[in-house]
Amino acid sequence: MAELVYRPVVGLALTMFKAWDLKIDCKGSENIPRSGGAVLVSNHISYLDFIFNGLAALPQKRLVRFMAKEAVFRHKVSGPLMRAMKHIPVDRRQGEAAYAHALDSLRSGEIVGVFPEATISQSFTLKSFKSGAARLAQEAGVPLVPMAVWGTQRLWTKGHPRNFRRSHTPITIRVGEAVEATRDTYAGALTRQLRERVQDLLEAAQRAYPARPKGPDDTWWMPAHLGGTAPTPEQLRAAEAH
Repeated sequence: MAELVYRPVVGLALTMFKAWDLKIDCKGSENIPRSGGAVLVSNHISYLDFIFNGLAALPQKRLVRFMAKEAVFRHKVSGPLMRAMKHIPVDRRQGEAAYAHALDSLRSGEIVGVFPEATISQSFTLKSFKSGAARLAQEAGVPLVPMAVWGTQRLWTKGHPRNFRRSHTPITIRVGEAVEATRDTYAGALTRQLRERVQDLLEAAQRAYPARPKGPDDTWWMPAHLGGTAPTPEQLRAAEAH
């Protein structure tokens, strides 16, 4: 079936990236299957992560159907686009429908994109993973493909104004080897293994990232353990509890 909306949107995004002169370094796209279903699993540090996750699949000529919160589908601009691109709405109060939708997509040979942290990490470190991605892959009989993005938080992230005028921003993407989601593996153990893979890829992306803060006012996008001023996971938990 022709992708009357998805492919033009991809073309527009690529044109915008070229206009912004983003320095995109993507490695490991060959780990994304050329055919058949798969669950693409990524860290989540920006509102734009899904765009760059999808970009990593283009060399394999694949389009990714992302699971996203229902509010995005209710927006007057993004909603029609998300539906036309066959992304999957998630109502967190009634997750069964989204799970069934994603399962059907996987069984029909689609790649489904999942952020197992569920929300953006404001510490820019990995939060705990929910087990839904692992369970989906097990039930559909498809592999899990781990990946990590870095630098996207500098364009638009939670708690900071979006900055689409930021030219020349490096974006680093790393895609790892697929993880087989066998049914005889406990979903919790598979989720822990998956998180470890994403953590390794995130650290590799951070090591390869060519930019560093330009001064004391530009350290917000770096996690505390790397010398930045982003809040630590402990600080965020304390703030939420308060």
